[in-house]
Amino acid sequence: MCSINHMEPIPQAPTGATGPEAASPATAIQGATSQQATAPATNSPETAVPETAVRETTGAAATRPAAARPAAARPGGRTARTRERVLDAVASLLLEGGFDALTVDAVAARSGVHRTTVYRRWRDTGALLAASFDAAREQPWQPPDTGSLLGDLTEINRQIVAALTEEPSITRALITASFRSPAAADALRGFWSDRFTTAAVVVERAAPGADARTVLIASCAPIFYELALMRSPATDDLAERYARVGAAAVT
Repeated sequence: MCSINHMEPIPQAPTGATGPEAASPATAIQGATSQQATAPATNSPETAVPETAVRETTGAAATRPAAARPAAARPGGRTARTRERVLDAVASLLLEGGFDALTVDAVAARSGVHRTTVYRRWRDTGALLAASFDAAREQPWQPPDTGSLLGDLTEINRQIVAALTEEPSITRALITASFRSPAAADALRGFWSDRFTTAAVVVERAAPGADARTVLIASCAPIFYELALMRSPATDDLAERYARVGAAAVT
């Protein structure tokens, strides 16, 4: 339910590639070492990006997005390959250095996609993180059907434990980054909304009329508290222990 992972095997940029999606060696070096990304020099209003657009502002001037937007339709062909390379680069940079390692230039250098293309499509780190959550929403997930509410909640919790304790954990890295970006936080809410809607069936078939969201939160939220916030060790009984708390919420 809660593995926030869009990644599939991503083809690397072909050696010697040219054109708008292949970064030159000079661009790659600059993107990997620059302390602050700068906009590509261009006279086109579509691609001209001020320096302040490089990293999403999170201070008083930041504007929190409104309600969570629906996930965009998944592109195909060359556009899909570009998106996959960029999002794979976002994930690898987050795993290596956290939010502070994530710049548009660094993503361009790591992905092999020309920085102008990255700026034009995503513009800042908040948009890149939001795109990662949107891609995760597109991944199919089916709730378990073990024959009992306790069994289903336990299995969901086991999936959460696995996502938060694997090393490296892209789920943990993306959740942590969402605290630094209003756009990412908004996209994360959209991800959770989708997952809660899908998972509601495990409660509805066991206890029609019960508040499925309350039951799921009672079961799942303590796992995040224990593993992501408290950094407690994952004990063998963790998943079932809190699943019992959730199951008890229907009575």
